[in-house]
Formats: sequence, C-alpha cells, structure tokens
Amino acid sequence: MDIIIETPRQSPVKYKYEPDLKGFRMLKALSPGLVFPYDFGFVPNTTGEDGDPLDVMVISEFPSFPGSIIDCRIIGCLQAEQSKKGKTVRNDRFLAIPEFSIQYKNVKNLNDLPVELVDSIQYFFTTYLSAEGSSLNWLARLNATEANDLVRQ
Repeated sequence: MDIIIETPRQSPVKYKYEPDLKGFRMLKALSPGLVFPYDFGFVPNTTGEDGDPLDVMVISEFPSFPGSIIDCRIIGCLQAEQSKKGKTVRNDRFLAIPEFSIQYKNVKNLNDLPVELVDSIQYFFTTYLSAEGSSLNWLARLNATEANDLVRQ
C-alpha cells in the first residue's frame, strides 16, 4: 500500500500536503525539544472522521523527505479520540513498515514491535497534541488484520 510522507522523522516542523497547490505547506513548529520519531504521512484516497486522509507513522531505518511515496504494509492501528475546543473526533494513527525494510522485515503485526516502542509513539502524539491544546484518549491497539479492515472501510 502506498503511503505519502508529509513529515520526515527527526523533523521539528509539521508539513501538510495541500492538494489544491500540489505542494507541501510548512504547517507548524513543534514545541521545543519535540521531533517526529519516525516518518509521518497518510494513505492516499482515504478520509478519516477528522476529514483528513488516514494518518500513518512509517517505522523505518531509512530517511525520507516530504512527498516520498513508500510501499508499506500496515501492521496495526492506535485508535484514538482527539478533542480540541470541545469537539471530539476519531483520529486513529496507523503504523506501517516499508516493504523493502531490512531491519523490520520480520515485523508483520503490531505485537512484533517492542511494547516500549509503541508506548513511545503514543507518548509522542499525546505530548505533541497536548502542547497545542488538543487531548488524545487512546482507545485500542489493533492488529494488522483489524487495521487493514479499517483502511478498506
């Protein structure tokens, strides 16, 4: 499945693809000391409850850049409700591995990752969004089959 990267790992700035402009907007700076732990992007031709394409964090040993298209396998989903200014919407975060990854070639399911790594990804999103006035309520961790079913919906 193709994933389009918006924000590369280690970036202290969030980028967002602007389809009308066919380019990437430098959207906002993260709080001092925060950087994206892995590449962050979206599944093209999907729409989540928040109106944006489905969010995906791509766990990889390789660097990328905004606009990279990476063939990935979805290994799980961190289901979440996101609240801001009294409005709550589902805003799940899918996790994926590049098909060409060497380091993560045996990772096929969320449970194949160390629980500490998944915890740290959740902590990043909680901290990053809290700093901008949003809160996350983590609901469930879905395996690869459940996550892929959600993407197809």
